[in-house]
Amino acid sequence: MSSRQKLISLINILLILIITQAHFAQTTGKVTGNIVDAKTGEAMMGANILLEGTSLGAAADLNGDFIIINVPPGKYTLAAKMIGYKTIRVTEVVVSVNRTTDLELEMEESTVEMDEVVVTASTFSTKKDQTASIKNISAGEIEVLPVESIGAVVNMQAGIVRGHFRGGRSGETVTMVDGIEVTDAFRGTMVNLEKEVVQDLEVITGTFNAEYGNAMSGVVNMVTKDGGDRYSVSVVAEHGNFITSHDDIFPGLEASDINRVQDYRVFVAGPIIPNMLSLIANGRYQDNKGHLNYIRRFTPTDYNNYESANPEEWWTESTGDMEYVPSFDRNYNLFGKLSYQPLTDIRTSISVTNEKSESMGYSHSWKYNPDGVSRSYWDSFSAAFQLNHTISNTFFYLAQVSFFNTKWRNSLFEDPLDPGYVHDGYARSTGPGFLTGGQMYGYNKNETNKLIAKIAFTWQINNEHLIKAGFDYSGYQVEVLSSYVRNQYYNDSQLSGEMTIDPETGKLSFVNFLPELAADSILGIENYNHKPYDLAAYIQDKMEFENMVINIGLRFDYYNPNTVYPSNLRNPGNQLYFEDQEKMSTYINTEAQYKISPRFGLSYQLGDAALLRFAYGHFFQRPSFGVFYSNSSFLISPFDYGSTMGNPNLKPEKTVSYEVGLWQEIVPGMGVEVAVFYKDIYDLLTIIPVTTYNQVRYGLYSNKDYGNVRGLELKWDYFTGGFSAGVNYTLQYTKGIADDPYTNFNRAGQQLDEFSIMIPLSWDQRHTFNLSAGYTIEKFGVSMTAYYNSGFPYTWSPLPETRLSEINLHPNNSPMPSTFDIDIRAHYNLWSYKNMNLRLNLLVYNLLDQLNEYSVYSSTGRAYTDIVRETDITEHHSDFNTYYDRIQNPAMYSSPRRVKLGLQFSF
Repeated sequence: MSSRQKLISLINILLILIITQAHFAQTTGKVTGNIVDAKTGEAMMGANILLEGTSLGAAADLNGDFIIINVPPGKYTLAAKMIGYKTIRVTEVVVSVNRTTDLELEMEESTVEMDEVVVTASTFSTKKDQTASIKNISAGEIEVLPVESIGAVVNMQAGIVRGHFRGGRSGETVTMVDGIEVTDAFRGTMVNLEKEVVQDLEVITGTFNAEYGNAMSGVVNMVTKDGGDRYSVSVVAEHGNFITSHDDIFPGLEASDINRVQDYRVFVAGPIIPNMLSLIANGRYQDNKGHLNYIRRFTPTDYNNYESANPEEWWTESTGDMEYVPSFDRNYNLFGKLSYQPLTDIRTSISVTNEKSESMGYSHSWKYNPDGVSRSYWDSFSAAFQLNHTISNTFFYLAQVSFFNTKWRNSLFEDPLDPGYVHDGYARSTGPGFLTGGQMYGYNKNETNKLIAKIAFTWQINNEHLIKAGFDYSGYQVEVLSSYVRNQYYNDSQLSGEMTIDPETGKLSFVNFLPELAADSILGIENYNHKPYDLAAYIQDKMEFENMVINIGLRFDYYNPNTVYPSNLRNPGNQLYFEDQEKMSTYINTEAQYKISPRFGLSYQLGDAALLRFAYGHFFQRPSFGVFYSNSSFLISPFDYGSTMGNPNLKPEKTVSYEVGLWQEIVPGMGVEVAVFYKDIYDLLTIIPVTTYNQVRYGLYSNKDYGNVRGLELKWDYFTGGFSAGVNYTLQYTKGIADDPYTNFNRAGQQLDEFSIMIPLSWDQRHTFNLSAGYTIEKFGVSMTAYYNSGFPYTWSPLPETRLSEINLHPNNSPMPSTFDIDIRAHYNLWSYKNMNLRLNLLVYNLLDQLNEYSVYSSTGRAYTDIVRETDITEHHSDFNTYYDRIQNPAMYSSPRRVKLGLQFSF
């Protein structure tokens, strides 16, 4: 039996084991503590500990220690009872995923039955085991924030800059739901959960334990709610609009249009069979018309020719109705989960999600021809089964099998042969700088099927050691089509270019057009179907001592692209023929890649209210499937630097991360945290030139680039009564060889040398400052979040007429303007009766209506403003706009003030 066959047999055995009894331990936490006699300090052996409202509990041992494992995240009341002593009830016991809540209890003697002492758990009880930068956000905290998505909550955390975690490239993170990876191979996340169904959100920006893999920069883990033992229903209807004073930049926004933003949500939860079967369901529909409008001056069949400098020679057609056409995003999201607990030691659940969306973005060059702009369509479905089985008070396993299907398409019509397509000869922009006819002809779609099966075991060996071990299998089917619609007569320029003029209307039309999808054999067309797979295994030990917690682990990652590659890179597609067969390519099966990564974290208690921590780890990530399979036909352009090719033999990218942090409780409810970090990033993707036998250079993906990140994070938070506040600040330096894999390849194509020094990367935001505050009482609540961000780097380029243009300036040599935002959320209870409540909700984004510049021109460093030369004016030919229309692109600014107002009925 070959090594490949042995591996496949091993996978099959693991799958059988997994499917019959398995999952990952990333959905529960732990409660520990010590209980003594308040007067003598003696251990209260035998004291009964119970989390009220659950069947979870423990008895104190000889030393007064107790441990309750496998606790779902949430807020609990813990009761400690013993005959002859007052019952202790500890409220506000917060349990977070993968965290330990540690309590110190003192029992007082009592001769009165039912006598009790009520205390509140301290913040320190949840911090003791924090060995890295981890933020756990509860459902209650999420609810009061002025955000509408989990992604917005994540981006508020220290160290995160527009999706970049501590300086990593985008895509270097993993997103999980109930411990299962939901990251799509192409479009980001496979599952977008609404915040109403999330019980606990774990955001890790620093190092992370061995149970997490396929990520180099961070982890986002969402744990969903169960139906619970009480019925709960909520119905929300919200409408809104953009209220701005910048009508000159964002034309077409009518203040009276309260239906520009529409949002409807329904939430249902409760028991079906009390204490056994419960349901949670959530649905949301959004119809959001964006702040950017097109103007329908032209339609796709209008033909215009402004090439001549003489206006009398122009041919113009304009059949549009001059209506504003908004960019838009319409989507619905459905989530349902059944939780079943037939026995106290067995919990199971089945969850299903479905999301569909249709959107049209804004493209400035198509400003006057919106009917020619393509749409994006997204359809995702997932189903997951989970089994949680507690074998004893010290051992449990978790099991999960899940399936995901995602479909994405970007095109004008679903059918590439749709008769609605028109001749590409109408698509002209010379003169006015805008498309005055024609359509977007790209036709791109992909579909991913993903099967995940996991098994993990958790064993509390003794009071000091908690062992986790697990296995993980992910199998994919990846289908990609990237092509374009063309005229079947494209090879016959005379036939294709034949035009007629209607003698009555004067309308010019192209006669010969039949749409077809460009063939797979054409350079640049992607059409493939592959079935890669990943394997992983890990083991880790969480050692919890009186004043110190140590996390140490080891992870094994394995992936196989499951495809072929050419044996001779100088003739990869055999486009050149040689009698010498060594110069001809054969196609070889790729070899699997694997890596072993160590993880280490330490937290040391300094006194009664301070913790010092250190963490170190190696983190690997498989490259995306697109760089494995790109140009899978291996066709090379006849022109230098005219084509690139994927590489299924790529190694995983690697980050080595270091972190030191200190947390101090100033007063009860107030804490300060500081962290410094450093990351070396190796084997980043780049594209290297390869020369064919006929001396044509093309690009091949390779592991060559390097980057590093260093930074400082400061955090302050305060909670008291109905008031809460938090501040975080990040100082960060992010440098590397290149922003993306294409940078040095494109420079080589321009006859420029590779960079020999580290440059600031395009997301190297020096200062990031976030402030949040909220106040809630029974009838009223308000919260506010403010964001300040120093500008991203951009590449300042002098005009070619100046002597400065002779200087070889490095990319990203200047900063963009800084940005500032304030968002607020408020609610007021209009009416209450028994358990029913009617509430008025208000949400305002960009309260101050700031014009934040998100992109700038290279010559000025500003949005909407470029250097205009006399030749630019004279070469602009148009009877409906000026040259300044080209550079005044509203998409360079962030969204203006957006206001949503609505009603929420709940019971």
